[in-house]
Amino acid sequence: MQATETVQKTQGDPSGSPLSLLSRRVNRLCEMLLFLLMLVMVGTATLQVICRFFFTALTWSEEVTRFLLVFASLVGASVGFKRGNHIAITALRDRLSPKGAFLMSLGTQLIGLFFFGVVAWYGGVLMISEARQTTPGLGISMMWIYGMYPLMGGVILLHLGAELHRFWKER
Repeated sequence: MQATETVQKTQGDPSGSPLSLLSRRVNRLCEMLLFLLMLVMVGTATLQVICRFFFTALTWSEEVTRFLLVFASLVGASVGFKRGNHIAITALRDRLSPKGAFLMSLGTQLIGLFFFGVVAWYGGVLMISEARQTTPGLGISMMWIYGMYPLMGGVILLHLGAELHRFWKER
């Protein structure tokens, strides 16, 4: 990928469509949130080690660290989708004609839309069905924990939608 293509890929639709603009702004928030999540996760784990060694172990820290890790993974996936850094096997696509490569990339985007649509939908279903269950350490509703799936599924859908829009404008 050339440097100009990389810049366009990370900035989205250069025409400044509202969808692309929203995707860029949401991604910027996700990047800041990812930094914050990682900072809190490392801080919580460090505090747990210190408390366990010198004082009494914290009862809630492992649970918080686990939930933060899952949330950070989902936020990181959304940032990766926006930047185009997700894992890809390009050996087949590179051997195809430009039209074939376009169709393959389009198919990949559509499969991504379907998959993350399912993640967002069933995350919402899970969020509602498990609302009465509470976490063992913190005692908060699992609705707040499961809420990360529809939220981040929706963010990834936004990024994929912006990428598809850019695809069609270039074609």
